[in-house]
This record gives sequence, C-alpha cells and structure tokens, in this order.
Amino acid sequence: MKVLGLMSGTSLDGIDLALIETDGESVTRFGPAATVPYDDTLRALGRAAKTAAQAHVQGTAEAAIISEAARHLTLAHADAVSRFRIAHGLEAPEAVDLVGFHGQTVLHRPEVRWTWQIGDGALLSQLCGRPVVADFRSADVAAGGQGAPLVPLYHQALARSAGLGGPLAILNLGGVGNVTWLDPRGEEPPVAFDTGPGNALIDDWVHHHGHGHMDEGGRLAAAGHPDHGIINHMLAHPFFAEVPPKSLDRDDFSLAAVRGLGLADGAATLAGFTAASAAAAQAHFPRPVAAWYVTGGGRHNPALMAALAARLAVPVAPVEALGWRGDALEAEAFAFLAVRVVRNLPLSLPTTTGVPAPQTGGRVFQPS
Repeated sequence: MKVLGLMSGTSLDGIDLALIETDGESVTRFGPAATVPYDDTLRALGRAAKTAAQAHVQGTAEAAIISEAARHLTLAHADAVSRFRIAHGLEAPEAVDLVGFHGQTVLHRPEVRWTWQIGDGALLSQLCGRPVVADFRSADVAAGGQGAPLVPLYHQALARSAGLGGPLAILNLGGVGNVTWLDPRGEEPPVAFDTGPGNALIDDWVHHHGHGHMDEGGRLAAAGHPDHGIINHMLAHPFFAEVPPKSLDRDDFSLAAVRGLGLADGAATLAGFTAASAAAAQAHFPRPVAAWYVTGGGRHNPALMAALAARLAVPVAPVEALGWRGDALEAEAFAFLAVRVVRNLPLSLPTTTGVPAPQTGGRVFQPS
C-alpha cells in the first residue's frame, strides 16, 4: 500500500509527513517527505491543551480549549496533506491508499491506563478523501501496556532490510527520549522504553527565557558549561531506577533544578542530562551494543550529540549513517503501523511496551 504517515511530536514543533510503500512488514519504496512547522497560534493552542489535559478528570467533559485545539490541529494536518500531495504530484486518489495519523499527545498516564492524543480521524478522512488510521496507542494502554514507544517494530523492519549485524541502539530524541535495543538478525525481540527527557526541557528552558522555541543548532548549550552536580541530582529521579518497560509524559520532569543557572549554562546542563539519562539506559539492555544511532530533532544539536559521545563507549552517529531519514522516521513508522492496523498485525510487544501479549490496535476511519 502507498501510505502517508503523519507525526506531530511532544515538542510541538510541527507536522512531519512521509510517504512509503509497505505491507506492514517491510518497506518496498520510500517516497517524498516534508516537515510543516506549527505557527505560533497552533503551538500556543497545543500548549494550552496540554495544560488543560493535566487538570482534566477522567470521565468529565473536556475543556473547550482541548476541543478547539483538536479541531485546529486536524485542520492543520488536512492542509499539510493537501499541500504535500499537490507539491509531489499525488493528487490522484490512487496515489495515496491510506493515511496514518498519530495526532498530538496532550497527556500520557499509562499507570492509570490513560493516554490521550487529540485529533479527529473521522474529520481528517473526510477532508482528505482517504481512509485514515488513528488512535494507535489506546488499545495497548487499555491492555496494561505503556502505549510507548511504538516505533520499535519499524526500527526492526529497517534494520533487517539493511542486513545490519550485532546489537545496536536506536535513540529517538524528540520531546521525550526513547531507545530501541535491536538484534538486526531477529534472534531476539526488540527491547524498547523511554529514557528520560529528550528536547522538551531544553525547549521549555529557551522558551521560558524568551529566546524562541528551541536551542537552534545547540548554540546556547555549546556556549554554556554543564553543572554535573545538578545532572547527578536529576538522575536521582525514581524513573531511572525503574525496570523497563516504562514510559513518560512530556511534563514528568521540570526545570526546577536549573532555575538558578544562566541561559547558556542551563541549556548545557539540560543537554547533559538528556545525554546522561540515555546513557543510563544501557543498564537495561539485554547485551551491550556495538553502536548508537540517533534520530529525532535532538540529533541536530551538536552539543547534545557531543555529550552523548562523551557518555558512551561506542560510536554514536545520526541515523543517516544507516541511510535512514531521521526527520521522517517517525512519520514513516506511523505509515508502516497504519498498514499493520489494517492487516490486524501487532503494533507492540511485551518487550517494547510491557503489554501482556502482542497487541493490535488503532481505528480506521473511512470517508463517506
């Protein structure tokens, strides 16, 4: 199937789009990919919806701001899809068989079997005129899994196709960090879990100081000096002692520990903390890995990549070293998972989310 995957991560930076041809087990062709940044209005709506979701009581009516954000987010996705199809000559219905729509996570509380991604799959299907698969995480969480990460089965498919040898780690640095331990030969199942904050705290720190929405090019962190005492204090958080499977909400960690630092030193310390929390994940690997490959926006931060290299005893490189597309990887993954939904194949495993048995999921919306 020719599938368009859509991903909007917890960093609230924008929409990633990627077209692939896949049967949900391997990828036969990689099509075009793009990123459409959120404008300031949509980013502010997303932040407001996340704040409202934190205060929401299950079983009660959702706050109006959440519904408003969900509608505007869906319209933004529909517009991005339309522009993408026009730009790449994909207007014909047969050019896109299916759309995989992740939505925007506003709350993740698997300990109470609740994960919340806003976005209207039915409306998006009507606007795009194509079948849409959405709600990828709920079934896993309802069954007792963490609902995250869901990308490991795609990592496994790519690694198998590339004929890679030896265990390796795929580290995704979005708003939250997560890692997949892979045996590319398939003799052992993938192991995956969240590692700690990815870019979220750095983004929040920069935004709090009125310097934009991210540490562009890692320039602030590169100009600062990490406070290793603070990093060690932050590593004492009980999350790091938990045995996987485990996952995080974007806001499970705060900026409290770095409040007294200057802008650059705070950025350097938070980048160091992200790297240290990723390195701590090695304690939970079945076997040591030969290399780490980094995807997500964090790989564009040289200070963060340097901090990772300093913490790890093996080579660290962006996933482009494998021929993968780091900016499109998660959008590709939700295209891949959309086909697995249609084929009723598992989206998660006991070793990736802690679900009791391989778990199917997702909902399919058809245009009328």
